Amino acid sequence: MNKTPIQEAADFLGRYDSYYLIGHKEPDGDCVGSQLALASFLKRHGKEAFLVSAGPFAKVEIAPYAPLFAQGLPQNPGSTAACVILDCSSISRTGSVADTIPAGMPIAFIDHHDAGQSMGDVLCIDTSAPAVAYLVQLVMEAAADGPNQEEAQFLLFGISTDTGFFRHLDDGSASVFEAVSRLVAVGASPKKAFAMMNGGKSFESRQFMGLLLGRAELHYGGRLISTYAGPEDLDRFSLVSRDSDMLYQLLMTVEGVEAVFVVRQESLEDCTVGFRSKERIDVAALARSFGGGGHRLAAGLHIRGNALALKATIVDAFKPVFDAIEL
Repeated sequence: MNKTPIQEAADFLGRYDSYYLIGHKEPDGDCVGSQLALASFLKRHGKEAFLVSAGPFAKVEIAPYAPLFAQGLPQNPGSTAACVILDCSSISRTGSVADTIPAGMPIAFIDHHDAGQSMGDVLCIDTSAPAVAYLVQLVMEAAADGPNQEEAQFLLFGISTDTGFFRHLDDGSASVFEAVSRLVAVGASPKKAFAMMNGGKSFESRQFMGLLLGRAELHYGGRLISTYAGPEDLDRFSLVSRDSDMLYQLLMTVEGVEAVFVVRQESLEDCTVGFRSKERIDVAALARSFGGGGHRLAAGLHIRGNALALKATIVDAFKPVFDAIEL
């Protein structure tokens, strides 16, 4: 009988002595929470586990964990070592870490995105999963005794991060809540997970959010909202002061809006763009047209350019999307 991808990933975790747990560049709470939980789980079961990330750990909620992560693999990781790549389905998304992975090293991917580029020994990829932490939980439960209290807290943090503390889940999510109930049953605290996601923000970050709200513009009869942070904001507002989730949450509550995007100047040459959609618009498809990707209702990209000019370009790119909805 054929094994499920979850069971194949669980078997992979018992096959080697050492594991390098690699996340995507510019990690978030789902990625880091999954890595921390899986590293603890492997160590409890007699394995060596090493945390790897290209960083940067720009988000305030994950910044304290940065010292635990190496920025690449050692030159000779050993013949009984393997990689588990989490929260990305292509090696290129690991950034500079990709160049340190030896050719022929066994690799398992665990992800809820599908870049269509995965080439590994195990592909545990499920685009219907709300978070990679949810898949990691299922793998841990299939491999052995499931997470302990500390691991469950990290997994709940990850699931909460990618679901917007469950705001993004719709009907058909019973299995996710059942999994979360198992995490709570072993001692994970939803209250603590919420605090991990949203606590510790700087006063500067509230000022920055006010600035972006003040620059917000309506397009296409109020169905699209855009805003931006330009080059003039680089010195005043650091990366760690940027609170994307709350900003999207506020903008998406505007009556009649169907999609939101935010352009941020990250350096004098480069920008990031984040997209959110309520239901009808596939923002992942639009992000892919600019070289990015993500989920149908939440996507992003990294692109060279000027924030204000790029904002105008993306507004124009939404025109055929809204035209198609009207047909």
